[in-house]
Amino acid sequence: MFRNQYDTDVTVWSPEGRLLQVEYAMESVKQGSACVGVRSNSIVVLAALKRSVSELSSHQKKLMQVDDHIACGIAGLTADARSLVKYMQKECLNHKYVYGVSMPPHRLMADLADKHQLTTQTYVRRPFGVGLLIAAVEDNGEPHLYQTCPSGNLYEFYASAIGSRSQSARTYLEKHYATFPDMATDDLIVHALQALVGCVSGDNELTVDNASVSIISATEKVKILEGADLTQYLSKLETKNDDDAGEEEEAKEGGDEPQAMET
Repeated sequence: MFRNQYDTDVTVWSPEGRLLQVEYAMESVKQGSACVGVRSNSIVVLAALKRSVSELSSHQKKLMQVDDHIACGIAGLTADARSLVKYMQKECLNHKYVYGVSMPPHRLMADLADKHQLTTQTYVRRPFGVGLLIAAVEDNGEPHLYQTCPSGNLYEFYASAIGSRSQSARTYLEKHYATFPDMATDDLIVHALQALVGCVSGDNELTVDNASVSIISATEKVKILEGADLTQYLSKLETKNDDDAGEEEEAKEGGDEPQAMET
């Protein structure tokens, strides 16, 4: 029995009860550049790692604004993400036109999850090969951080990371998320970027060129920071990295060499 006998169509079940085409779409999310999301009691911060196809090209945008109170970060196929973002923008505009108020984030997320799930039930469509981290704020000021999946699953997190090498970021967030609820905006941004540092591949570094940050709160609309605006936050990361390097040197001198985490 060969695996490829059951992955020619999204509606074909394998004997193990799996939809292989959906799993392949979920794998494309793991291949995309990383995106990190964290939230406090009043603020949601998204941080994304941008990629460029060559040294001669610009970096692709990974953070997009949906509405004044909703922003999203992407990991996976950028073209699929643009399609979904346009869908969400239209839904928000239609709701505001009909009802005169901003669309509740939980309702938009339910519609988005249904749109994802619909592609897994019909053979004429393929699943969206992209995962989204969505930051949103309710009218009452309550912040939310959602994560979508090509399978149609929808999750809400205190902190999360998706994309390539994102396990390193999730490990960092698991150690620090308990301190996020009462944290100031600048400190929350530093934590998001510090988590993103572990997702950078090879000898590359997190710089003003390949990093971007989105901030949203009850008192401010979506704000995206790029380029020179990130300098003050990245400089704090360098200090933390130096401290970590010093601790590693001390550990080596102590005898046992620490093992690097495989991501």
